[in-house]
Amino acid sequence: MTDARLHTITRTRTHRQAQRGFGAIAALIVLVVLAALAAAVVRFGSVAQSTSAQAVLASRALQAARGGTEWGLYQAFKGSWATCAGTSQTLDLRTDTGFRVTVSCDSQTFNEGESAPGVPNKVRLFTITAVACNSTGACPDNARAGTPGYVERSRLVQASN
Repeated sequence: MTDARLHTITRTRTHRQAQRGFGAIAALIVLVVLAALAAAVVRFGSVAQSTSAQAVLASRALQAARGGTEWGLYQAFKGSWATCAGTSQTLDLRTDTGFRVTVSCDSQTFNEGESAPGVPNKVRLFTITAVACNSTGACPDNARAGTPGYVERSRLVQASN
């Protein structure tokens, strides 16, 4: 074999070895990019799941607050809260719904026209406020307000007799 041919064979082997190294680097970059995409998909999935869970809890809290205002209206018109002056009561619904509801009532009396000439018509305006939260203490729970998983909803209703 001549020196020129031997030099060509040696150069071809060196060139092939260099190409093999480049392929390994390209494969490593592709693997890193795919791993980053997989991590992003997992992260977005967990955020979507926690957002969905918070939305379900918020809906349950709103329904518990709505039930609290209905209960408060019944107590004001037909129950024990006839005067309804700064009255408050906490309903523990944790076994059924996982929420506590603090219902408070306040009322004011107004003269609204006349029932007969010279006799003012007295109207009582009831303000029922219900605050529902998923706390073990009273609602609203200021200590847990900034923690993840805590949900609180408030509802205010005004009615007159």
